Amino acid sequence: MNEHYLATRIHGMGTTIFTEMSALAAQYGAVNLGQAFPDFAGFDVAKEAARTAIANDLNQYAPMTGQPALRQALAEHAARFYNMTIDPQAHITITAGATEAIFATLLGLVNPGDEVVLFEPFYDSYRPAVEMAGGNVRVVTLRPPTFAPDPDELRAAFSARTKAIVVNTPHNPTGHVFTEEELRLIAELCQEHDVVAITDEVYEHIVFEGHRHVRLATLPGMWERTITISSAGKTFSLTGWKIGWAIAPEHLTAAVRRTHQFITFAVATPLQEGIAAALREAEARGYYAHLVADYTARRDFLCTVLREAGLRVFEPQGTYFVLTDITPLGFDDDVAFCRFLTTEIGVAAIPPSAFYVNKEEGRRLARFTFCKTWQTLEAAAERLRKLRERV
Repeated sequence: MNEHYLATRIHGMGTTIFTEMSALAAQYGAVNLGQAFPDFAGFDVAKEAARTAIANDLNQYAPMTGQPALRQALAEHAARFYNMTIDPQAHITITAGATEAIFATLLGLVNPGDEVVLFEPFYDSYRPAVEMAGGNVRVVTLRPPTFAPDPDELRAAFSARTKAIVVNTPHNPTGHVFTEEELRLIAELCQEHDVVAITDEVYEHIVFEGHRHVRLATLPGMWERTITISSAGKTFSLTGWKIGWAIAPEHLTAAVRRTHQFITFAVATPLQEGIAAALREAEARGYYAHLVADYTARRDFLCTVLREAGLRVFEPQGTYFVLTDITPLGFDDDVAFCRFLTTEIGVAAIPPSAFYVNKEEGRRLARFTFCKTWQTLEAAAERLRKLRERV
């Protein structure tokens, strides 16, 4: 491709691995356990409320900061689940999904030459967002089997140049749920080095038995230096709605809003009304408990299938992803394995080396998702059972 007309900041940025693998899956008729979009219906309450909002003609621009009903519902959610007192007017900004919130936050905080600490493997938008803001990435690698951060490596990643750290918990793609002890070390380092924490908590309600999601902003000394980002897509199985939010004290909310207003300005009004209704009603309807129980069963099913196929499985503590070690089947290249799996076995997975700066760390892994109907998972299982005999 001739990149003569392209800005130098995007040289080398190609198509995302999700687009590439989904296209390959479609080409070969593969069952797609790669890209993380549920193929089942989202929360009915949200959909009905959005339909009502459309019928009631709530179809014009929302306020730049977000619909008042959604910001109020988020403040109440933070109080119920995290015992936080949030001002919906001053502390909450609605964005086009968590991805925009992350991008707006980094553009609003990072100066050229600043460093941002990322845990690798990381969601693939983090690094480009840091680099488009002029920052430099410092990585701390999460390694199997536990994917817990090494305290010494984490301390070594901080310096006088560190501006921010991005903490994704529950973590995509490892499934690691950061413990309170791990988060307290991050909090200590942030305060010692005057660093802002950006938390990506989009899987906050998908945490399995024996584990607990702790919001970093609730730890001592962290509210004033944390931007908490989350979204509705994963929790309510409405990923196409792209309704996200950032919660922060006023001085950090300014970083989000000053950039958000020139990126998207506003997000779909009726969809915000739908998510407000979902947040108000989900707990009383037992939605969150059902969500975890449902995903626990799917996780257990897929992990069993993958083990029987000959892969080493790292059972996730949260999210709807599972990482596997591909070396028991004789593979040592994740891209080659995922292409083989898609074209020859008929199941698509994601090669996670795309989520690493140190590509070698991810070359022997593959990521699968279980946010699929039982019909989809069973179809994948039938094909995966042939994997041993094909390698």
